[in-house]
Amino acid sequence: MNLSDLAIAKTDDLPIRHAGGVHSGKVRSVYWLTDVDSKRIIEDRGYNVSPETTLAVMVISDRISAYEIIWQGEDGLMGVPGKGASLNATAQHWFTEFEKAGLAGNHIIDTPHPLVWIVQKAEPIMVEAIARQYITGSMWRGYQSGNRDICGIPLPDGLKNGDRLAELLCTPSTKGILRGIHGVPEKDDVDITKEQIVDNYKAFKFHSASDVDLYETLLSKGFGIIGDNAAKAGQLLVDTKFEFGYVQGNSGDKDDYSIIYIDEVGTLDSSRYWDAAAYKDGKIVENSKEMFRKFLCESVPDADVLLNKSRMKEREALGADFKVPVDALMATSNLYKDMAKQFTGSAVPEVGNAREEIIDALASYGLL
Repeated sequence: MNLSDLAIAKTDDLPIRHAGGVHSGKVRSVYWLTDVDSKRIIEDRGYNVSPETTLAVMVISDRISAYEIIWQGEDGLMGVPGKGASLNATAQHWFTEFEKAGLAGNHIIDTPHPLVWIVQKAEPIMVEAIARQYITGSMWRGYQSGNRDICGIPLPDGLKNGDRLAELLCTPSTKGILRGIHGVPEKDDVDITKEQIVDNYKAFKFHSASDVDLYETLLSKGFGIIGDNAAKAGQLLVDTKFEFGYVQGNSGDKDDYSIIYIDEVGTLDSSRYWDAAAYKDGKIVENSKEMFRKFLCESVPDADVLLNKSRMKEREALGADFKVPVDALMATSNLYKDMAKQFTGSAVPEVGNAREEIIDALASYGLL
């Protein structure tokens, strides 16, 4: 088998009937279905959603992104084998745990294949919900440069990189570019305060100011569930990012809306994990995508290109030229699969010919 066959990188050209263009993100491609197909599938499959719900086929790839670049591998290996299936299995496990705890539902309706979700369309809340239990990463870099405030939350002097914070911090940022909000730069992914969100809740696409408290509750309680379970696997949940959206209930009432979790939760892409035993001994061992980020910083000629957003053009040029060694991609593959197994209790399903399997899995939906 060629190395190029071990990972699926291109997922936006599958023969799936859909409405409009295919939305292709950093790792997932989303095929929004027509109203006719959505309604037909909801009825045929008996999905417990409003008949007017728009459905999508969401296909995850094995691509790996870091520092806003999708990285290429050597020898035709254009992704991390098993990464997509690992992310899907991990996220779905945590979504299930959240529902068991009575927190909130999520956008997944069906799983035809380890790389495929059938999801319901949600009205996205334009906030990246981030929670932090330890100071590290960008938060540490800001603190080191003298910043003693994050998202309007004061920080004490004397913290060291990797210290556990006295309390879990909810540190939101913008999702996409939002315009016309006083004090909020018109840029993607900028820190914001809870006060700014409450004062402009409609601009952030919340239905009410009280829902801002609800999202924080769902964030902090979700963090607690993942953190408690990760601890049983010998891992510390350091920080994580959730996303939320609104969906309409199936009662027919136009005001029957609820907040659900969307995108993914608790994965090695969206969360940072440290080895608990190593941390107890005073060392930080990364067990998430941060390991890959660290590899990049140690391997490229100038790590500041990756860390400094003002050097984005140089970063893009670097991403086009730099080829990640196969050994690094396979080490990342092993980490993703091993951690997914630790969290879910089951081995990640093996995927052979991804494209062929996905097409076969979707045949019964009448969408090809």
